[in-house]
Amino acid sequence: MIWPFRRDKTRQTVGRHISSGTLANSFERRSVVVGAMQGGIGMLLAARMGYIALFQNERYKTLSESNRVNLALIPPRRGWILDRHGNPLATNRSDFRIDLIPDRLVDKEKTLAELGQLLSLSPVQLQDLSDKIKRSRGFQPVEVATRLDFDTFSAVSVRLPELTGVIPQRGFLRYYPTGPAVAHLIGYVGPASAEDYEKDHNPLLITPGYKIGKDGLEKAFETTLRGVPGARRTEVTATGRVVRDLAMREDVQGEPIRLTIDGGLQDYAARRIGLESAAVTVIDCETGGILALCSMPAFDPNTFVGGIGRLQWKMLNEDDHIPLLNKALRGLYPPGSTMKPMATLALQQHGVDPSERVNCPGGYRLGSRFFRCDAVHGVVDMRSAIEHSCNTYFWSMAHRVGYDAIAPVAKLLGLGQEFDLPGTKQRYGTVPDAAWKMRRYKQEWTAADSLNASIGQGYVSVSPLQLAVMTSRIASGRNLMPSLIYGQPKPPGPPLPFTAEQFAVPHDGMFAVVNGGGTGVGSKLQLADIRMAGKTGTAQVRALTARGHVGDWKSRDHSLFIGYAPAEAPRYAISVVVEHGTFGARAAAPIARDVLTFLFDQGKAWDTLLAMEKQWGGTPMERMDAKYRAFAAQYGTSAPSVGDDKAVQAAITKADNTDTPVNNVGTAPDTFPEEPASGAKASPNPGPSPSPSPTPTEARPVPGAPG
Repeated sequence: MIWPFRRDKTRQTVGRHISSGTLANSFERRSVVVGAMQGGIGMLLAARMGYIALFQNERYKTLSESNRVNLALIPPRRGWILDRHGNPLATNRSDFRIDLIPDRLVDKEKTLAELGQLLSLSPVQLQDLSDKIKRSRGFQPVEVATRLDFDTFSAVSVRLPELTGVIPQRGFLRYYPTGPAVAHLIGYVGPASAEDYEKDHNPLLITPGYKIGKDGLEKAFETTLRGVPGARRTEVTATGRVVRDLAMREDVQGEPIRLTIDGGLQDYAARRIGLESAAVTVIDCETGGILALCSMPAFDPNTFVGGIGRLQWKMLNEDDHIPLLNKALRGLYPPGSTMKPMATLALQQHGVDPSERVNCPGGYRLGSRFFRCDAVHGVVDMRSAIEHSCNTYFWSMAHRVGYDAIAPVAKLLGLGQEFDLPGTKQRYGTVPDAAWKMRRYKQEWTAADSLNASIGQGYVSVSPLQLAVMTSRIASGRNLMPSLIYGQPKPPGPPLPFTAEQFAVPHDGMFAVVNGGGTGVGSKLQLADIRMAGKTGTAQVRALTARGHVGDWKSRDHSLFIGYAPAEAPRYAISVVVEHGTFGARAAAPIARDVLTFLFDQGKAWDTLLAMEKQWGGTPMERMDAKYRAFAAQYGTSAPSVGDDKAVQAAITKADNTDTPVNNVGTAPDTFPEEPASGAKASPNPGPSPSPSPTPTEARPVPGAPG
């Protein structure tokens, strides 16, 4: 039944007549359908094109323009930081530089190798560059090299098609003319970190060549110094090659900051410290303006601009002189005998007659303990006790009136205080009293504590800045407040509760220290008609069997000096603290003498310093360069890597020099006087001396034992 059906159907099909007309009609129908479909598609395309042309014109115009035109931000020039005379402490200088964007690198190893050849990078520099790339994130730029000559810059520029992600740039680089002299004061700048960008999604932070303040005044005044970025429109090819500049908007430089600092004095004081670990602070006795705030050794902020390298980091961390510590603000030291002029004001306030005499047989007995003085001074009054730095006199008076009568005056004159100074991280130190000891140690204050504290030992610790403020207040008789911004002096505090007659006692004593028969006579100013008044101090670091210069460097006493000049009409107050510098007259006083000489006779001061620097191995910058070369030869690429910004800041903040309080001062035999004999020549950098034979003495009692 199936086959016949199929035959009938086939027979019907074969029998149908297909003419040329039939074929033509069929083709025409299909053409109409296809044409209608094409027309519909054409109308849709036309409608879409019309929509794009009329309604999305601006969007696609911008997109097409971006394929041809490149828009880039121009990092703004930072505002200058100036000294009181308008001379730059931090400035900008023109720079040819190379940066790269890690996320745009196609072949990192090949690119770095080629950059190493073009820029003549050493293995250590290539290693530091790799470290920076590892720490970067996203499109954060990484500095490759700065301060390039034009030929080297051009050699990289012509190879840009082969160096994807590399950005040659002409701009400005932060520059600190005096380098380490202003490191702790000014701070430094560096590339914005990923954490900085997360806090502030400003595209300027990821613009190659842009730097932000990382520490000190650079960080404190970031918004003032930053300025307004510029912009550049350039026509580029598909490969990114610049065809021509189309338009440019200039950047607006940041506002300058003017300080009370005397730039020449700051540089001189930093260099005069020489090989010592020390701090120098100078204050204007008329305004309270800080003229110098030096801490040495320090780092070179110019090397921090592009990020610190491994070798620099190793040098800073392994230096026992702690170059990361701002000793002027964060260094804490027992003030030693520099507290004695202040103590005379407290004693007078509590009824002690300056003319009252005390016999010094070479020490002071408190119960079963004998506190040994540095010499047998005989009969002394208040003025001569300052002149000869007689501990026995101050022990006797402190035992009479109690140290709780002295501590408030110490605080009144600036010790243990923090001052309103921008961009500074200060430490308070300690001016102890009975209430403080009970809070801190849950112990009663003893008579022995009073004796130790009265000569600036035991629990007492202060900063060099605080010592300078104390000296300026004693010198001027006014409650001066230190300031750092020029033209914005701080108003003095309440009047000091002392009479002119009471101030005359420390003035007379400090004058005799330098110009009479006192402990600082060897540092008398060699200037006509200008004399300095001052007070030396030797602060014991450990309870030793011999004082001063005996033992390794860290076991030696600190050397201190406070002073002012001219003595008759004080204009400048100074404090100098030399860590482990032995006697005050041997290390600190000569530095103070030369720094004050600079303020009155720069030629004489420079002659003295330049002769010393020949013996020291050059300027601080030259000595740092020599040390770097030695480290590079010794360690090469084996130095440990540097941490991120947080690690660097943590190291700077953590750096301190706090020693355990010495509570048994005066019980150890002192084979030398506190200071060299009057007229002895002071050495600016004393070297190790042989240990003297200790003299017999009674056994020392346990520190803090009741007297």
